[in-house]
Amino acid sequence: MKLAGVKEMRFMDRYCIETLGIAEEILMENAAIASVSLMRDETGISDKKFVIFCGTGNNGGDGLALARLIHSGGDQAKVFLLGDKAKFKGAARTNMAILEKLPVEVCTLQSAVQAKKDVAHCNLIIDAIFGTGLDRPVTGLAADVIALINKSKKKVLSLDVPSGVHGDTGEILGVAVKADYTVTFGLPKIGNMLYPGFDLCGKLYITHISFPLSLTDNKDLKIATNDYVPLPKRSAQAHKGSVGDVLFIAGAASYYGAPYFAAMSSMKSGGGYARLAAPKSMIGKLAMKGREVVYLPQEETAAKSIALKNKKKLLEAAAKVDMVVIGPGLSLDEETMQLVRELSAEIKKPLLIDGDGLSAIAADISILQNRKAATILTPHTGEMARLINKSTVEIDKNKIAVLQEAAKNLNSIIVLKGAHSLIGYPDGNVFVNLTGNAGMATAGAGDVLTGCIAAMYGLGLKPPEATRKGVFIHGLAGDLAAAKKGMDGITARDIMEYLPLALKKDRAGEVENKYYSPLVIL
Repeated sequence: MKLAGVKEMRFMDRYCIETLGIAEEILMENAAIASVSLMRDETGISDKKFVIFCGTGNNGGDGLALARLIHSGGDQAKVFLLGDKAKFKGAARTNMAILEKLPVEVCTLQSAVQAKKDVAHCNLIIDAIFGTGLDRPVTGLAADVIALINKSKKKVLSLDVPSGVHGDTGEILGVAVKADYTVTFGLPKIGNMLYPGFDLCGKLYITHISFPLSLTDNKDLKIATNDYVPLPKRSAQAHKGSVGDVLFIAGAASYYGAPYFAAMSSMKSGGGYARLAAPKSMIGKLAMKGREVVYLPQEETAAKSIALKNKKKLLEAAAKVDMVVIGPGLSLDEETMQLVRELSAEIKKPLLIDGDGLSAIAADISILQNRKAATILTPHTGEMARLINKSTVEIDKNKIAVLQEAAKNLNSIIVLKGAHSLIGYPDGNVFVNLTGNAGMATAGAGDVLTGCIAAMYGLGLKPPEATRKGVFIHGLAGDLAAAKKGMDGITARDIMEYLPLALKKDRAGEVENKYYSPLVIL
């Protein structure tokens, strides 16, 4: 499903009103009708009391329209305005004028204390304070009201985004409403889908409020959820060379887990061959754990990492496989880092760079810019910071925009790992992945991801789709592991062991819809 930023939503609103002739009042009414539908399904409406907090923008206007519909159904709604009603414009002003002619109580708040008693005795709070246009920290009366809402322990419905969440980034602007339900209008906002905003939305719904498909599925919208990518059918005549032959250049003294998890996860994800080039002193211990892997012993540096003298043989091996993975557990030995840079510049096959390989390539990003074959990078925020010379704070503040710029500048498909990992393409497209959980914040999980992406390429997907599918399956395996064992204490091995089941469920169409898009209110 496509996602929209604040600017895109404003354009869609204007286009519907000015070009298509859909009255603003119709859009607002549709938003209110969808909200009533959600309330009816989730909490019921009959014989209940509702408190609605309205700002003075269009989000507040949605709240006013909702109050009128609640009243028309014979139920009780009390509206608290956070500002002067004279500030309402357009459809919001129209709804205010209508509401003033009805026996619906509307109070202008001077302090949050005025609403405390009504909040204590209501069944549901509707948050219509701020819309998607909020771009400054919440202070004063609004901050006090949000604090009241969050302390009330009442069920909360937020309209469009929880008030206090930045519509473009998911950032909390000082303080934000923690909702149980959110109904978002037109399209999900980026802030609905990125943490921490996603965590405040509760159960998320979407209604298109009459927006035509030409707007909501427009190819110019570059941000989307990481929806279903079909895997090619596994041929009955498949053999180990036809479902992926991957060379892993990985490992150094004391780093046994990274090369093992990367290589074995490619096989657990359906790959045929995993060839692991690792320091020769490590091979015996690695082979005890992963007997299915084909090992290529490498000459070592004094620090027992892969030596530069292996370059020629590694290039020869790379020419014979489908994809090369370089980086897991390589160490930061300078000679090995130089090897990574020289190999990355000369390997002609699709190349996935992870872990220590990212640190090596950060010293000369022109290598990435000049590569002809597909390049996939899988950094966490700290590694991303080194690649693009920005702070982690700058990245976290606007992940989408930073990722778009980086993928284009580095000529690479980039997976920015984290809660709701992002997959960015050089053409500006970004996909928000919805599988995965906090239990996956564990050593080795990224190496499992590396192997999974490589396997998806071996199974027949092109590098962009293989990356998306690998991220999705990896997260799904983590969710299956957490469902069985709990999030606390799951390990990279647990994630790896659930990869076959994740693939089985994916091929059988047994994956929950929540991983693809919010629920749609028709």
